[in-house]
Amino acid sequence: MTETELQNQPLANRISSYQKHIHSYGVAVAGSLTRVVGLTLEAKGLNAAVGSQCKIETINGFVDAEVIGFNDDVLYLMPNDQISGVLPGARVIPQVKESGLPVGMGLLGRVVDGLGRPLDGLGAVKAEARLKFAQAPINPLARRPISEPMDVGVRAINSIITVGQGQRMGLFAGSGVGKSVLLGMMTRGSEADVIVVGLVGERGREVKEFIDEILGAEGRRRSVVVAAPADASPLMRLKGCESAVTIAEYFRDQGLNVLLLLDSVTRYAMAQREIALAVGEPPATKGYPPSVFAKLPALVERAGNGGEGQGSITAFFTVLSEGDDMQDPIADSARAILDGHIVLSRELADSGHYPAIDIEKSISRVMPQVVSEAHLQQARVLKQVYSMYQQNKDMVTLGAYQQGSDPMLDQAIAMMPTVNGFLQQGMKEVLNYDECLQGLAQLLGQG
Repeated sequence: MTETELQNQPLANRISSYQKHIHSYGVAVAGSLTRVVGLTLEAKGLNAAVGSQCKIETINGFVDAEVIGFNDDVLYLMPNDQISGVLPGARVIPQVKESGLPVGMGLLGRVVDGLGRPLDGLGAVKAEARLKFAQAPINPLARRPISEPMDVGVRAINSIITVGQGQRMGLFAGSGVGKSVLLGMMTRGSEADVIVVGLVGERGREVKEFIDEILGAEGRRRSVVVAAPADASPLMRLKGCESAVTIAEYFRDQGLNVLLLLDSVTRYAMAQREIALAVGEPPATKGYPPSVFAKLPALVERAGNGGEGQGSITAFFTVLSEGDDMQDPIADSARAILDGHIVLSRELADSGHYPAIDIEKSISRVMPQVVSEAHLQQARVLKQVYSMYQQNKDMVTLGAYQQGSDPMLDQAIAMMPTVNGFLQQGMKEVLNYDECLQGLAQLLGQG
């Protein structure tokens, strides 16, 4: 059948003929580059599905790219890595067989990029299976309910903002307030079987520091780190987040309890914004196109408890609040779809209070389901004491408050030094769940 005859056939027949051609010859017909615009490459003369991989010929050899959209007979591609040496009319060859993301127990202790390629120089990853980057979501009615607390080794979280096994939490913070250190504390103190850490959009220096100094040898043995630093392409940063979740899903399906730490979901949204704007999607809220707000819940909903016989994914998604603005569109959207949020305060960090968790603004929505009534009441009392002091802090500091005017405030002023000491913790210190509860009861005179 000639090309003209093929084009006149119904779409279903054209797709069938194209597939037969691929299976007969093992390769698809190559197209050619016609245009390079910003981050995108435009190609003509080939058929390839959105999301499929292609190889582009350059003067330095072939580079990989992904199809991210099309317009009539023009395909839009974006390279996985930085690209150079592209010539007009360069060959674009669709890849028939998708390699997928390598997963398996051999990933433990390894550092990989967004496509599962090793970054640690320890050789290829021993893959037991290869999975698609975007897995089908679990039926919400098939998920097990959240009913057990999750020990993360951090006193302020275990006692006041208790996290349930299978919960999705947001960690909201500006830059430089101890976000990465808190993640490292949770990796060392967590009771999870496997820890998956996604470092997306971070400075390259911070990736190595997190692995060597914050994660440490002990934490690394049961961890998988997916790194896509700030200089990686938008596509690689997007894949970095999706790969981290896919790896966590693999271990959950093996019946293991997984702690997923994704830093940060804001960089994921920014990467999608770059890709969407490059293919012509119109911007909406503060420059973010609508596809960003469709992808966020799709990513978050993949975490959580599995069905019967499966494990769980307890996830912490960090959200970078630009300029400490908690009403940033990404922060606002993430807060609505997560099961709670932990807010890190710059004021506390500046005063040397670490971890800089603002318990007044933080909440765990599933805490009532996973703790006893006595524990819940103790946490409420401590938050009330903390809030009472914070609301009157300026008046107390200036000496405008006269002792005896308010018995509750008098109690809060007397307790605050002890409360602050209770909420602070050294970055190398690990406190288990029972120790945290005992400390809370003793602090309130109930132990």
